[in-house]
Amino acid sequence: MRARIVIALVATVAAGTLVVGQAPKRLNPMIELLSQKKPVFGLYAPANRRMGAGGPGGAMPGGASRPAAPPADATPAKTADQLAAEALANKNTDFIFDGTMEGGMERGLPPFMAFVKGMSGSGSFLKSPNGMFTHPLVVKMHEIAPDPKAAAVSIGQQLNVGVSGIMFVSVESAAEAKAGIDAMRFKANGGTRSEDVGQAPALWGMSEKDYKAKADLWPLNPNGELVNWTIIESKEGLAKVREIAAVKGIGVLWPGAGTLRGLFSTVQPDGTRKLDEAAWEASIQTVLAACKEFKVACGYPANATDIEMRMKQGFSVFVMNWGDPGFKAIEVGKKAAGR
Repeated sequence: MRARIVIALVATVAAGTLVVGQAPKRLNPMIELLSQKKPVFGLYAPANRRMGAGGPGGAMPGGASRPAAPPADATPAKTADQLAAEALANKNTDFIFDGTMEGGMERGLPPFMAFVKGMSGSGSFLKSPNGMFTHPLVVKMHEIAPDPKAAAVSIGQQLNVGVSGIMFVSVESAAEAKAGIDAMRFKANGGTRSEDVGQAPALWGMSEKDYKAKADLWPLNPNGELVNWTIIESKEGLAKVREIAAVKGIGVLWPGAGTLRGLFSTVQPDGTRKLDEAAWEASIQTVLAACKEFKVACGYPANATDIEMRMKQGFSVFVMNWGDPGFKAIEVGKKAAGR
């Protein structure tokens, strides 16, 4: 009898060990890569047409413009489900980035919700064999500074959709970054996020209790599954970049390469714009230096021609346009990274 009990206990322990061994380290593959100091590569969500900065077909992180789509009569517009299916079919991206909400929640949330619905056709986001999301979503939101309280509400709404990360644009102070970070954390974790979780638990494939345990901000919580991106794209932000980079909870800091390009350009007598390339590059390197000093990952909107160079400089998170050039950039970056 005792022997049977011992055998049963051993079997139970073995089974438990097997379960633990098979359990995923985490849900968010971006954080898995960041924690291992490995480069992260992602794509802007596919879209039908240009809708202005932040919308489908709009500006990339940092203000870099996405190419305008073909004329409306060239190809039929795709539905949100079709666009989502197109995104899910790409197996070579670590995340999908969407800028729809940068222009405001009222305009941006409905199409984004439709896209997410398409991404979660089975009722929850797709997961790889090891249990991690295959296409975690990161969204770019509107500025925090004009109304931090309203921005906090927007942050909660976006998290309730089921996203895994939020980018704060044009951050110009540590207080602004801190307010946004607090809004990404539940009150139980020292933040200001309300207890409302919307559809996020269902899309993450878990109970509300389990979602609340996992939906905290990395690296403040080593086991958190949410990540913050913060972008510097003004002279005011550059002047305070060290203070901003020192804020605990920023997962990736970005120089707004496209916006900064415009900032360091001047209009010539003939109407053309001339870039002060040295000043522009210096602004990018200023952000990178702050990333290195405070040990924060640094992001860049790269392409196939500059991604290796930026990787050698120290950038480690990259987002590319949807389409063949972006797909090529990821291939080049992954080869250089040995991934």
